[in-house]
Amino acid sequence: MKIASSRTRKRLHLLSGACLGLFLLTHFSNHALGLVSVEAMERMRAVFNLLWRSWPGTILLYGSLLVHFLLALESLYRRQTLRMPVREALKIIFGLSFPFLIVGHVVSTRIEWMLTGSGDGYYDVLPVLWSSTFGAIRQSLALILAWAHGCLGAWFSMRGRNWYPRYFLFFYSFAVLVPLLALLGFAVAARSLEVGMPSEAWFMSNHARPEILAQIRLSIVAGLLAMIGATLILRAIPVRGKVKITYPDRAISVPKGFSVLEASRAAGIPHISICGGRGRCSTCRVRVTEGLHRLPPPNEAEKATLMRIRAPDDVRLACQLRPNHNLSIAPVLGADNIGLKAQPSEQQAAGRERRIAVLFCDLRDFTLLAQKQLPFDTVFLLNRYFETIGEAVEGSGGVIDKFIGDGALAIFGLSNTIEEACAQALAATVRIANGVDVLNRNFMSELDKPLRIAMGMHAGPAIIGQIGYGKASSLTAVGDTINAASRLEGFAKEYDAQLAVSADVVRYAGLSVDDRESYNISIRGRAGTLETLIIQNAAEIGIMMASANHPKGTPA
Repeated sequence: MKIASSRTRKRLHLLSGACLGLFLLTHFSNHALGLVSVEAMERMRAVFNLLWRSWPGTILLYGSLLVHFLLALESLYRRQTLRMPVREALKIIFGLSFPFLIVGHVVSTRIEWMLTGSGDGYYDVLPVLWSSTFGAIRQSLALILAWAHGCLGAWFSMRGRNWYPRYFLFFYSFAVLVPLLALLGFAVAARSLEVGMPSEAWFMSNHARPEILAQIRLSIVAGLLAMIGATLILRAIPVRGKVKITYPDRAISVPKGFSVLEASRAAGIPHISICGGRGRCSTCRVRVTEGLHRLPPPNEAEKATLMRIRAPDDVRLACQLRPNHNLSIAPVLGADNIGLKAQPSEQQAAGRERRIAVLFCDLRDFTLLAQKQLPFDTVFLLNRYFETIGEAVEGSGGVIDKFIGDGALAIFGLSNTIEEACAQALAATVRIANGVDVLNRNFMSELDKPLRIAMGMHAGPAIIGQIGYGKASSLTAVGDTINAASRLEGFAKEYDAQLAVSADVVRYAGLSVDDRESYNISIRGRAGTLETLIIQNAAEIGIMMASANHPKGTPA
């Protein structure tokens, strides 16, 4: 029942789903016009029919529906085990139940129209659908299930993209409003007509005979049931031969054809798979300790992922590896061998790459200062300092990643562009410097010398994800950008300045660096040099930003 290669299946699934999604969007938009009038629905239906009632449109629509349904059956057949996350199960259930809910509607409208050329207008269909409570509920349920299936498919496809969090609220609002408006339009339009049992004109000569439509409807339902039944029967037929998969703490036997991930799920063994077993992440990867030379080679999807993470030859993706001989494995990111007591949610655990601005801030000589203070006074002063940092960062649009001793790490750009993030980060340095000045005035009598800060800032790509252990885990960033910002904070101390900022940050923020002296600084562990500006007083940043917003000749 293998109908295409992995890459071809994904493309067919995506294209057919996009076509069906476009049809649903136009169809539901047409329903929503029922909030205006049935006449408005009819006029827009005539426009949509130019696409969906033409022969090319009909072939495209029903071809996509058939391909999508066959791919769902093939995916169900290949899955081998019905153990799966709830979201995946709902997506499959919604997709397979949808044809049964709409078959009556399709036969009474599209096939009726194909046979007689009439009978599919809203004036004809609405009274029939609302002639019984069951008909209205069935049609509403079909609408909801179809849209939910499409939204789940779109979510599975988009959730790993780095731009998805930025537009999540828009997508969520869109996903809720479309079916809501469609259902309201469906109900309001029906109430504007005399709903009830259709008149005898429905059964007159310009309509197909009811018994013919009933036979067509029964044949379609029987065909759908036969296809699903055949798939389940084929899954139940024992596969010749079994393979033994040995884990670090147990061994299981599964039929040939199971993927390692499916074997884990079938045996109830915890196995992380953020992408749901589609080969789009590497979280399910395993290290093959025995039997590597007898395994089938990686397919295209697995090979691309393994190359991206520079995996050694003995590492394979559990979701794509279908062993044909006995083997021994050790999950690389399994819940047991990394000590996770509770796995983070998919949204939290799914690390994604973003371009961000990173700010490190540290108090200079605070250790010597703390030695001369009472412990309670030291804690109080530190808390006031951290409060100042936190208010400055959050007031500028960033988030505090963590406090480390007397230092702080702040991140900007989790939900906006890199240009906006850099402008926010620079504004935060001005607020921090002003806040520390206020602290120095307030604690002047208690401090032998004023508090001094050193800040380092850089911008670039970083991996954002949920990292840590148990309750100590949190959303954080890792990568070369964070390391560079940390090193720049050290250079600020060396130059006895408040801020060392990379020229990239300044340029992203829309400020000019042409008239300022810069230094090409070598960062340990980083190839090449990093052009850096040394700012003695962070107030200079405020002046630069004000000048950029109000150039010469422009009133401030």
